[in-house]
Amino acid sequence: MALIAVYPGTFDPITNGHTDLVKRGCKLFDKILIVVAENPQKNTLFSMGERVGFIQNIFSNEDKIEVFPLNKLLVDFAQEHSATVILRGLRAISDFEYEVQLASMNRSMNPDIESVFMSPAEEFGFLSSSIIKDIAKHKGNIDKFVGKNVADAIYKKFK
Repeated sequence: MALIAVYPGTFDPITNGHTDLVKRGCKLFDKILIVVAENPQKNTLFSMGERVGFIQNIFSNEDKIEVFPLNKLLVDFAQEHSATVILRGLRAISDFEYEVQLASMNRSMNPDIESVFMSPAEEFGFLSSSIIKDIAKHKGNIDKFVGKNVADAIYKKFK
């Protein structure tokens, strides 16, 4: 049986930190399903379709990775796709409390799904989508933090 992980996020935009985590996760899992979520608490810069498209473009040559929009409970999506792991990144201790709460809630809804936390590579530990958007908004250079297509799209939004 294949070991399938679901990697959820808003990905507005996907950063090199997200990309690195997925690539490293591919060493642990047979398949990673990246699920792009809407978060009513976040005012997204890009539409769901744009975010899904960016991620599909980045991983177009990766057989182990599939990308989906998420329009249901994460545990329901995971169960429908035979995923037994929810993959999450932890940048800082401040992420930990929130992520443990989510993991506990998900486990209470489906005890067959485990959450696995990965720390970022050192060079990406400070990255967040919000910080990248703020840098671009103030005309800073974001090229080393996101893929080229993503950077171009962000620059265009802030022209």
